Amino acid sequence: MTNLEITKPRTVGEWVAADYRTASIFREFGIDFCCGGKRTLAEVCRQKGIDLAALEQALSEPKSGGETPALPFNEWDLPFLIDYIVNVHHRYVLDKLPQIEQYADKVATVHGEAHPETRKIAGQWKAVSSELTAHLQKEERILFPYLKELCRVRDDKEAAAVPPFQTAANPIRVMEAEHDAAGELLHELRRLSDDFTPPDGACNTYRVLYALLAEFEADLHQHVHLENNLLFPKALALEQELFRKP
Repeated sequence: MTNLEITKPRTVGEWVAADYRTASIFREFGIDFCCGGKRTLAEVCRQKGIDLAALEQALSEPKSGGETPALPFNEWDLPFLIDYIVNVHHRYVLDKLPQIEQYADKVATVHGEAHPETRKIAGQWKAVSSELTAHLQKEERILFPYLKELCRVRDDKEAAAVPPFQTAANPIRVMEAEHDAAGELLHELRRLSDDFTPPDGACNTYRVLYALLAEFEADLHQHVHLENNLLFPKALALEQELFRKP
């Protein structure tokens, strides 16, 4: 699948950054490649009780054909990557948050007595919605405009101005912490829903809710990966370059 050398202490996030097709393998092994992407293969296998040799074997085998080619995220300039994240992932989140909330509330109302976990899921989803809505606003209003300005300054060969928050590392640290918090909320939803598995005899609304939750989790994993493992490191490197004293 990749020319990366497995023997090097590369983090899970670095694996996926170099070849996004590895994401499906990490997902099969139950490995978080976004919020938990800073761990090495050995570390994550030790923590989760996974056979390291089996994981290495899976990563070394070429993927079969017939799948949609991975987009070259790692080759994109920061403004293009930011626009992709906003137009694809942010828009997806803002579209799905109220839709899933409607389904969750309906399922909790109808099935809450027989399946009390659905009431917890509905409450948990409101926490997800509140967390992510505020998070996206911070990125779109504060961090992302600053990162685009860094790129403009670089391209126009101008002097960069120090932002009110001193360095991108400060808001990025907050964004990563909020990514972790959102990931924990989704992890709890997965636990409450038995890995998004509807019970026998579940109605269509029940099944749609769980399918949407699984889809949302998968999208969030890629979303956070693009920011934590690609956008943020590139932005910090660019800022350091622009503010480096001659």
